[in-house]
Amino acid sequence: MSHSCPDTGVPIESGRLTDGMRRTLNGYLPIEQYGLIGNLHTAALVGMDGSIDFMCWPEFDSPSVFCRLLDTNKGGHFSITPAANATTTKQQYLPFSNVLSTKFLREEGVGLVSDFMHRPRPRARSHSHMMPWLVRSVEVIRGTMTFDMECFPAFDYARTRHKLEIERVDTVERALPEKHASDAENSAFQSLFLHWDLTEENAESHSGSKRAIFTPEKIEHAEGLGMTSNAEDHAAQTAVHQMDLRYVVGCMGNGSCPSICLVPKNHPGGLGLGVSARFTLQEGQRVFFVLRSTPNVTVDAMRAEGASEDEISVYLARFDPPLSMKYVESLMEDTLMYWLTWIRSCTYFGRWRENVERSALILKLLTYEPTGAVVAAVTFSLPEAIGNSGRNWDYRFTWVRDSAFTMYAFMRLGLNKEAKSYMSFVRRICRAKNPDGSLQIMYTLRGGREMAELVLPHLEGYRSCAPVRIGNGAADHLQLDIYGELLDAVYLYNKFSQPLSYDEWVDIRALVDHVCDTYDQPDMGIWEVRGLRQNFTYSKVQCWVAVDRGLRLIDKRDFPCSNRDRWRHTRDQIYEEIMTRAWNPHLEMFTQSYESLDTLDAAVLAMPLVFFCDGTDPRFVKTMRRIMLPPHRGGLTANNLVFRYNAVKTDDGLSGEEGTFSLCTFWLAEALSRASKANITLLYKAQVIIDEMIMYGNHLGLFSEEIDKSGKHLGNFPQAFTHIALISAAYNVDRALETSHP
Repeated sequence: MSHSCPDTGVPIESGRLTDGMRRTLNGYLPIEQYGLIGNLHTAALVGMDGSIDFMCWPEFDSPSVFCRLLDTNKGGHFSITPAANATTTKQQYLPFSNVLSTKFLREEGVGLVSDFMHRPRPRARSHSHMMPWLVRSVEVIRGTMTFDMECFPAFDYARTRHKLEIERVDTVERALPEKHASDAENSAFQSLFLHWDLTEENAESHSGSKRAIFTPEKIEHAEGLGMTSNAEDHAAQTAVHQMDLRYVVGCMGNGSCPSICLVPKNHPGGLGLGVSARFTLQEGQRVFFVLRSTPNVTVDAMRAEGASEDEISVYLARFDPPLSMKYVESLMEDTLMYWLTWIRSCTYFGRWRENVERSALILKLLTYEPTGAVVAAVTFSLPEAIGNSGRNWDYRFTWVRDSAFTMYAFMRLGLNKEAKSYMSFVRRICRAKNPDGSLQIMYTLRGGREMAELVLPHLEGYRSCAPVRIGNGAADHLQLDIYGELLDAVYLYNKFSQPLSYDEWVDIRALVDHVCDTYDQPDMGIWEVRGLRQNFTYSKVQCWVAVDRGLRLIDKRDFPCSNRDRWRHTRDQIYEEIMTRAWNPHLEMFTQSYESLDTLDAAVLAMPLVFFCDGTDPRFVKTMRRIMLPPHRGGLTANNLVFRYNAVKTDDGLSGEEGTFSLCTFWLAEALSRASKANITLLYKAQVIIDEMIMYGNHLGLFSEEIDKSGKHLGNFPQAFTHIALISAAYNVDRALETSHP
């Protein structure tokens, strides 16, 4: 059966949504009203109104295709929303997965949009490869509901025009690979996730008779991200693919099928036509929309080159399988089973388990599968303050610091496979150190070094908070703390995951020698200030950690090291220096740096976390208590939320204020638990802080980098650093609570 709509070459006008969710913020959703989906190569943000407003394609650091999050007119979006605005909206992840469900409720009916990117089922024997598709399922689970679908791509960060063609497609279904018995494992469990009966045989379905093809123009940019000598980075960071939008509909048992008509549509500020469709679904009907890069080889071209029919069939099964309801359902089943199988390996069963597991699932989504690198966040240029502070950065790279902490978090949860993947990335960057033996603070996902920072002036920025930047100018910063964070993770990897090899030890030994040579230099610090270099206390502490962990590895493994005595001397010298030069005896606190002796910095909360000092050390306790004071009394804490430093009084090379830093709040909770050995009431304070922080997470348990005074999220989203800190704080505070209640 096929259904068609009238041919029309006349585009209808205006694709801008003006529903109540966006009206109060000039067309933008609050950052916290998004959920994340992904496939370990790229990711997308899905709003509570059913709109995908951010997606880079086909990889995390590729140019954006949808970027309405940074420009409500030009950025592009892919929305599926009820035609009537007066709806109640709920959003959740299907249990133990990263399949996102958005539910729209009205008196007349309840609609459901489910979004995912495919992941192959573990150990599957059929279609075991990943289909790089964005899949959106629409169904009605009670009554009827009319939906509006709009797809407006804006290729290459909304810099490149495109052409739209609505093409009639062959709807003849080809045979799919047969499923094996092993593929049916846990089918009863799968059916609990879904609102339709996967075993229903009399329900009819058909693929759409037309598809929309978006063809971007070719354009060369003279500067910016992708202008690199690394061929892999260049290919990913300049990728602008032709894409197509297809659909398949599922009918009711009585043969009643919904009608879908793809219509060209104009959009204010758009660089080409988009498509829209208005359709009504009854209970039992559903539609799958599939967006993908168009396969670059056609059947006709293969036949012209002499390919056999068997070769063509193999190619089609792998790269361009027939679009049927059964096939797309199987992709959804695969994806659910992938995430369920993965999170089953988590060994954490303590307090806040649901939040810890959600954080682990988000960190997994931020992992780039080909190399094991972890992106700091999937977004770029979401502001750390509303206004013109300029605190807008591109986080689609892997920081040594963030990735090392991620490896620690995975190991704490028993997820050692991910730790091994990141260790392979560590080996890769260690083999390509700088000529002076140093590491960069950040790398591209493939280990590249070049990420030129560029402003995109044609995008207005989230809520008009310009500039919009891609690339990151901090890549060449000197930040000495990265060695401590990396060496600590490597030490724990050797202890809890897999023993280091001799070759790995040689790389680590060279890094410790480098720290001994350079620890006394001023740097830019963990917060990547764009002002003057200083001798930041946190950086010195992490230099101590780097040398200490090197010495511990020698003691644990009897690794050879001719510089052992020098390492011991350097470790002790750093310790004495911190206690002398970073301690202000008049204010009784550890300071931000040797130069800023009256400035607090929440980064020093990490001191007992890395075993530089005990949590009960009087100097540390006095510092922590000062941090817990409100800003107007010289502290950094407001409403149990912690600022990383006083942005008004600190010269970080930028202007304006910023929100509280979620990482630092979780660090405070963990530090309180370490200090509670001398004062048990501090442990209950730690528990309260974690409970309150979880309350500040969004409806899905996701966190951005910062929280403003009104409780809104700020900065790139979701942020790996925050979710890492949540896992660490929950793990250690839970352990302390268990110890206090034998």
